[in-house]
Amino acid sequence: MTSSTLPLNGRLINIGTHSLALYTHGPEPSSPNDPVVLFVSGVSSDVLNWQAVVRLLGPLSLRSYTYDRSGYTNSESSPLPRTAENVALELSLLIDNAPIQNPLILVGHSWAGVLIHEYIALKGAGQVAGLVLVDANHETTPLVIKVNDPILWNAVAAGVEPYSAWGVEAGHKLTQEEWEAFRAAEATEKYKRIAEREDVEGYAQSFETLRRKELSKRQPLLGDKPVYVIVGTRSRDWSGLYRAGVAKGNGTDEERRYVREMIETVDAKSEGYMRQFLQLSTKSELVFATQSGHFVQLMQPDFVVNGIKWVLHNRPPSSDIA
Repeated sequence: MTSSTLPLNGRLINIGTHSLALYTHGPEPSSPNDPVVLFVSGVSSDVLNWQAVVRLLGPLSLRSYTYDRSGYTNSESSPLPRTAENVALELSLLIDNAPIQNPLILVGHSWAGVLIHEYIALKGAGQVAGLVLVDANHETTPLVIKVNDPILWNAVAAGVEPYSAWGVEAGHKLTQEEWEAFRAAEATEKYKRIAEREDVEGYAQSFETLRRKELSKRQPLLGDKPVYVIVGTRSRDWSGLYRAGVAKGNGTDEERRYVREMIETVDAKSEGYMRQFLQLSTKSELVFATQSGHFVQLMQPDFVVNGIKWVLHNRPPSSDIA
């Protein structure tokens, strides 16, 4: 891997064991106290799902960063298992070695809810200026809903193309070029290998690992630093999978009934654990992205931008780095 393979806004950061690709967007901060944005993707997901958000941030003249986690696109593979603790460690090393020294607004989707908590458990919240959590996973998520329910995925939705069934293919807010790049990246063998590693080595066990740290007993972890929570409408995704699967003739009557019952209750369950994120700060806000499923940043990227604006507006002076 050489830096010549990177786009002009990218560079490789050596974190000791290997190098990660970091991408810079927007102008240089005018002050060391000006916050910058760092996007953290979910499990089996690369930086290209943030393309519309980064583009919409342009008029704000705000510095932001995306990065390839270990094994994705321009980053080298890690010798460590893909646990949430190891991913958070590598994120902290990336921030330190880049270096990114300004206050951080961390924007995280899906599994990044766990990753950001692991980062805070490792480093503390000193550099964190605020959070935007985009339909993020809470440590209790698998205790409440079965995201990878086998009856849904292996029976009723067998053979269904998710992005089409979810309505993302038709309703995303990427440009055509951005969408093609997003899909092409996910079709590569490199992407498939690391996505499988994250799913097998890290995802399922990461929730119990985080719960054992009992961060909930230390709330509010961020004090008065603002936290903006965006709740996607999970029933949209699952309903799409259900309709596409039934159209293919998938599932027994009992399996279909089971999935319908899941769909009827999932949004209320999701809202319940999302509200626990509000305990992270004495200054928090929760909004509902009713026209999105799980991938709010693809379907309603303006919600994410509005969340960043809200954090900037509500950020107290005390959130500057000491």
